[in-house]
Amino acid sequence: MRLDASLPKRRARTLAATAARLRAGLETVLGTLAALVLALLLGLVLTGVAARYLFSTGFIGLEELAIWLHVALISLGAPLSLGGALAMRLDVFVRLLPPRTARIAALLSDGFSLLSALILLFGGGEIMQMLGGVSPTLGLPEWIRFGLLGAGGGLILIVLVLRRLEEGRGAGLALSLALAGVVYLAIPLLAVESALPPSLFLALTAALGLVVAAPLSHAFLTGAYVAIAFGSSLPEPAIVSTTVSSLSKFLLLAIPFFLLVGGLLTASGAARQLVRFAASLVGHRRAGLAQTTLLTSVLFSGASGSSVANAAFGAATFQPELVRHGLPPARAGAIIAATSVLDNIIPPSIAFLLLAAATNLSVGALLVDGFFAGGVMAACLAVAIHFTVADRAPTARTSGPERLRAAFAALPAFGLGAIVVIGIRIGIVTTTEAAALAALYTLGLALFARLGPGRLLAVFREAAREAAAIGLLIGTAGPFAFLLAVDDVAGLVGEAVTLLGGSALAVLLLSNLILLMVGLVLDIGAAILLLGPILLPAATTAGIDPILFGVILVVNLMIHGLTPPLGMLVYVVSGVTRVPAAALFRAVLPYLLALLVSLGLLCTWALLI
Repeated sequence: MRLDASLPKRRARTLAATAARLRAGLETVLGTLAALVLALLLGLVLTGVAARYLFSTGFIGLEELAIWLHVALISLGAPLSLGGALAMRLDVFVRLLPPRTARIAALLSDGFSLLSALILLFGGGEIMQMLGGVSPTLGLPEWIRFGLLGAGGGLILIVLVLRRLEEGRGAGLALSLALAGVVYLAIPLLAVESALPPSLFLALTAALGLVVAAPLSHAFLTGAYVAIAFGSSLPEPAIVSTTVSSLSKFLLLAIPFFLLVGGLLTASGAARQLVRFAASLVGHRRAGLAQTTLLTSVLFSGASGSSVANAAFGAATFQPELVRHGLPPARAGAIIAATSVLDNIIPPSIAFLLLAAATNLSVGALLVDGFFAGGVMAACLAVAIHFTVADRAPTARTSGPERLRAAFAALPAFGLGAIVVIGIRIGIVTTTEAAALAALYTLGLALFARLGPGRLLAVFREAAREAAAIGLLIGTAGPFAFLLAVDDVAGLVGEAVTLLGGSALAVLLLSNLILLMVGLVLDIGAAILLLGPILLPAATTAGIDPILFGVILVVNLMIHGLTPPLGMLVYVVSGVTRVPAAALFRAVLPYLLALLVSLGLLCTWALLI
């Protein structure tokens, strides 16, 4: 009888072990393929640059092929971002629930993911059947580009099923699958009469997804599908088509390249040379090590363009030293999280790339104004650190020759700024080409540092995984943005501004209020993509410089990297340092106040010019 009673448990363990092996093998294959696609993308873009400048020629279809490969990269990498911070889940509410209710929320969360996978899979398949013609430059059938994302939906479905079987949650998985299937089949049959705009029902459905901790991109897709029942002008194939179209911009290829730059810079050791140089400048001052953390963030910002990358690097590099010099762990982590905000403000900036893609603002102009905004924010943070950190001189003053040696050692990292900002600003290369050249440059640094093939592959895999998560978010925000435009939400904002007087001051007050509220519950990238096109026309009409307004928008939203409940930068630092996120949120308040002061100064400047 004991053997009979233990048999189901053994079978369950065997099933979980088998699912774990299959999942690990599949993710390894997907990660390797995504890394290879990223390497191929880098080679294509660099080939285009070389052909133009060395041979005064070009290749027909190169940009379109790169765009198609970018879609393939996202399709391969999206299943890999189901777990961890890259899933972009808002799990703060679920943590407060009792165990039984939390399990129900987990089932609903999986239901969102499974439904979004079905939408991509079958919506992509429907487009493949409907769409004819071939690409005029590639000579390939147009349906391939949409089929790639459909295949990505199938991969998400497979990986999620294997994950849940590995965790022994087969029963819950069956319930989630049943729920997703019922909703998927029922929505096209429903026709709910409502005077309210479909975008509102999309937003409400996405909000429910956020509350139950579904990945943000999956919440957007599910919301767009549910909106069909309330009169949405986007049927299922159009949802997938709009998602793919939102990804099909050559500018967006700069994102995986900049992520690759940050990874290679850290792996090659060049980032640590920046730390050494920063310490030689300010390490001897009051709160010297904390000020070194800030200055390193300023310098590292000119290379990575990713606040998350800087937060992870800073948490691993500075947290132990700050604690060793007497800072409480929460205070040390708060300083690292706060200074990491600068990476998406000081060029190169992935946030500015997203804004430019959504609004057609000049990337070069945004980057130049980003220097000014980053300087204001860094100065405010320096003052806050000065008054909140007690240690006065953790290191001796560095001599002139030592400072010169540190500067010389850091020169390779400084070269990135010249490649990216100067190249874009004077028009030598496009933003994507500048990012590719920066990636080639840091790859050279990594090879010079004798990084092995395994380490390089790991860096490419991680960059591809991060790029896929960001890319899927950009794509799935497309249907939401489309419905917001159809429902004339920008016009409603304009009317609200008119009621407040229509002045530049009214626009800035209303815009910042909206951004501060939305940023509390919406991912920074999604908020940029959705709110940028809505708020910018009102600002331009009021006479505010559109570039400076764009910078203010990004600064406002980046501050929410420190605010609950999302607080991505706080959670990254918490994950690396093991300091509870709640303690970090409390400790970060003085630096949050300093950043809000810098936001006020930028708004004042916008009113004066």
